[in-house]
Amino acid sequence: MMRMTDYEQIRYDVDDGILTITLHRPDKLNAFTPTMKDELVDAFTRADADDNVRVVVVTGAGRAFCAGADLSGGGDTFDVKRRGGTVDSAPRDGGGLVSLRIYESRKPVIGAINGPAVGVGVTMTLPMDVRLASESARFGFVFTRRGIVPEAASTWFLPRLVGPSRAIEWLATGRVFDAAEALAGGLVRSTHPTDELLPAAYALAREIAESTSAVSVALARQLMWRGLTYATPYESHVADSRAMHVTGMMPDVREGIASFLEKRPPAFPGRVSSDVPDVFSDPQPEWAADLPI
Repeated sequence: MMRMTDYEQIRYDVDDGILTITLHRPDKLNAFTPTMKDELVDAFTRADADDNVRVVVVTGAGRAFCAGADLSGGGDTFDVKRRGGTVDSAPRDGGGLVSLRIYESRKPVIGAINGPAVGVGVTMTLPMDVRLASESARFGFVFTRRGIVPEAASTWFLPRLVGPSRAIEWLATGRVFDAAEALAGGLVRSTHPTDELLPAAYALAREIAESTSAVSVALARQLMWRGLTYATPYESHVADSRAMHVTGMMPDVREGIASFLEKRPPAFPGRVSSDVPDVFSDPQPEWAADLPI
């Protein structure tokens, strides 16, 4: 995939292990476009390959997080000619391409929702691992009020986050609701005054970046999300056993134990770009032969 070194509609800034991706169309309330979609997919791919990135924080420029799809194209906004590729003979949903790329991320993703997050502006946050919101943020799954349907795999993510009853209420009514309701419903982890939102997100990001093994976090994230699809906890047990077997022989575990015993900060040597084992593929490697599948 071609690397984009200069983005038009997002900003990509790395500082001390934390990547901040900023949706950057402030004069348009960061409305989502095909260009923004391509740049977001590229940015998360770039982040996965960069071992200097430990955590990703996503926020918006100006007073909005993302006001949804750019509707300046009028009634043709969702015309199939504006999309790229197909899946099962249907044109690909652009928001879904972003959500699936975030889902596949090997770095933990924190959403810092600084203002209105509507339509794809909220559905793109669902595969993020933690969502923090400004007290002034507003949320809306407004699709049914526009004559379309929820996208970005949100009908998969949302009920897993907030439960099916709350999810269908928000999806069916299409109403816009405030940060307090988002917090009560479990959509966001916490709310903050606007000027305290990014500091809170960065504090959480630093806790991850400074205290944990990047390889362990990448695997834990994959184990959790994939585990949501398993029919029984036994399948998670098999995947956990494979992951424990491999990580138990890697240098990171020795460093983790040594730093604990020596009462010092850890310096994990593992690299996400090269050291994350595949514990999900079939056929399984020789070391997993004795594990039931």
